[in-house]
Amino acid sequence: MKTMLTSGLYPPPARLPARPMESHKGDFGAVGILGGAPGMAGAALLAGRAALACGAGRVYVGLLDARVAVDAGTPELMLAVPECLLALPRPACLVAGPGLGLAAAAREWLRAVLPLEHAVLFDADALNLLAGDDALLALLRARAAPSLITPHPGEAARLLGETPATVQAERPEALRRLQQLTGACVVLKGAHSLVGSAENEVWRNETGNPGMAAPGMGDVLAGIIAALLAQGMSAFDAARTGVWLHGAAGDAAARAGLGPIGLAASELIPHARRLLNQYIAACRT
Repeated sequence: MKTMLTSGLYPPPARLPARPMESHKGDFGAVGILGGAPGMAGAALLAGRAALACGAGRVYVGLLDARVAVDAGTPELMLAVPECLLALPRPACLVAGPGLGLAAAAREWLRAVLPLEHAVLFDADALNLLAGDDALLALLRARAAPSLITPHPGEAARLLGETPATVQAERPEALRRLQQLTGACVVLKGAHSLVGSAENEVWRNETGNPGMAAPGMGDVLAGIIAALLAQGMSAFDAARTGVWLHGAAGDAAARAGLGPIGLAASELIPHARRLLNQYIAACRT
């Protein structure tokens, strides 16, 4: 495997398309979030808010909890029934998993998403549903469109049939096995997250801090990566740029006095937006 380590202020350059004066929202892709079972709508909304802040032209949140009709904090999000996500216009990226739950209905929605020709990022409960289900894993490996998985050590352990301690002790090996198991671009989250491409390139992140060990952080990361994918980045570039940006936003929030104690996932989003704009400007100079 070829290993690339982060260095300096920015990750390896990965450019987003320029935004000419005549641009409209349809030029910047669509993101759909599938999740938000009763009691867990916040996870899907966090992912949607992050995707919107990081440049996706349109963001649809398909909540399994039909009682939630609007995100009062971010009314720009379009809340929809999950069926709408199956017919998103391209370019689009789906995020399956934030707050999805493990009920039979969640498994059927995951089964419906797997054959789609959109890019799909699988996170959280989508990974727990995939773990040990050979039929679902076969559908994942058979996908032609870009696929990403973003497990933390516990989710990685369930996918591999190992313990979290084993995953943490041999993180590069766990990453390799996850790539073989899923055929996807893999983000193995944790301190110094590892990103592995489907072509066996590996990249290690150096941003982030202990304050980010908090609820909702993974949902925000999923939304960031999905927004970059929807705007035209490759899976590997979107993953490593998103991981770097997520950690850098956490570092910026901590420097602003918001952490490490008590740092909230939602507080990362404005920092991620600012840093992304700075990153784009630096890549174009």
